[in-house]
Amino acid sequence: MNPSSVIARRYLFSKKKITLISVLTGISIAGVTVGTAMLIVVLSVFNGFFELVKNMMMAQDPDIRIESAEGRVLYLGDERVQELSDMPEIELISPYVTGKALVALNRGGYKVATVKGVEPETFSRMFELETNFRGRGFDLSVKDGRPGMLMSRPMMSRLGLDIDSEAVLLSAESIQRSLVQFSGPRMFRFDVRGSYRPAEKQDASIIYVDKQAAQRVFNIRNAISGIDVMLADHRQADIVKAKLETLLGDEVQVRTWYDLHKAQYDVMNLEKWGAYVVLMIIVLVAVLNIVGSLTMITIQKTRDIAMLRSIGFTPKDVRNVFLKQGLFIGIIGCGLGGGIGLLLTWLQHEFGLVRLFGAESFIIDAYPVAFVATDLILVLAGSLILCLLASVYPAARAASVDIADALRYE
Repeated sequence: MNPSSVIARRYLFSKKKITLISVLTGISIAGVTVGTAMLIVVLSVFNGFFELVKNMMMAQDPDIRIESAEGRVLYLGDERVQELSDMPEIELISPYVTGKALVALNRGGYKVATVKGVEPETFSRMFELETNFRGRGFDLSVKDGRPGMLMSRPMMSRLGLDIDSEAVLLSAESIQRSLVQFSGPRMFRFDVRGSYRPAEKQDASIIYVDKQAAQRVFNIRNAISGIDVMLADHRQADIVKAKLETLLGDEVQVRTWYDLHKAQYDVMNLEKWGAYVVLMIIVLVAVLNIVGSLTMITIQKTRDIAMLRSIGFTPKDVRNVFLKQGLFIGIIGCGLGGGIGLLLTWLQHEFGLVRLFGAESFIIDAYPVAFVATDLILVLAGSLILCLLASVYPAARAASVDIADALRYE
């Protein structure tokens, strides 16, 4: 073993003449341990909430959404659509048509809603939607001369509708044409085939119809509003986005699942790293004790340092002895803190030790946690660096000890 490492370990862990040095060393290790464990647990909780919100959003949002960059209508030829389907990273594509419309009832009254025309087969495979169809599957096809409609349960309740009720859609374009042509607006009659339960933070005013029916409502035959894309691995969204932008050009806008709710995700990341900086202050306070304990060791071991210099140790060797003491404190504190933090994270994940206040009104009953390896590396690296920085001053002081002055009265 390197002589400087042996001496550093002996200086750090041997019995001290001054008890205060041992106390300060113990406080330093305990502080680094507690700070590291807290950082791991807190960052894991932030990761857990991030994953929870992301899963809630992605249940209703695609991995990637392709829309027109110049208007609300997207024109893509069959050849381009086929190129998208053939990309190995893409598992499924779902073209859609969307727009605002009025939902009118036969007995009077109306409600503004967002109408989204989808391909039922691909849509039901791509999105997690809790639906209820009376005696049918996900069926929005034309039956008895009327296409089907899927409406949220809250909207059906407000409008006094039930499954198999009739509703009429009037698009803004249809109303505008009627004003110009001095004729009544064209109305499109639908059967309410089923209902769905909107997820948390999902717009309950969305009405789903067949894509071709929506094209007729909004008068955009042979065109779509956009394409939702499901990837084999949503973590490759940024890579696939770059490929799609190169393939489709500037006429389209490509957004990933992160881009669709970027503001919310950015705020959550800001909160996470803000907590990281604040909790690092705990570790910083702990490592300040390293300065005190190593400085006192330097004073106590002045004669030993001079003797080491006299037998051939260079100032650099002496400096390394005290730097390694700081490193040993960091390794012990980070090792203990990392183990405790990972254990607490695992216990929370498996048993939900810390419960959420008022959890009966929320979708989870305990704080969610998610372990991310890069966070662990960042926490341990940050703590070790602070421990090394704290030992720089004592190491420099030890390296500057004058041999003659130290041994003059010995």
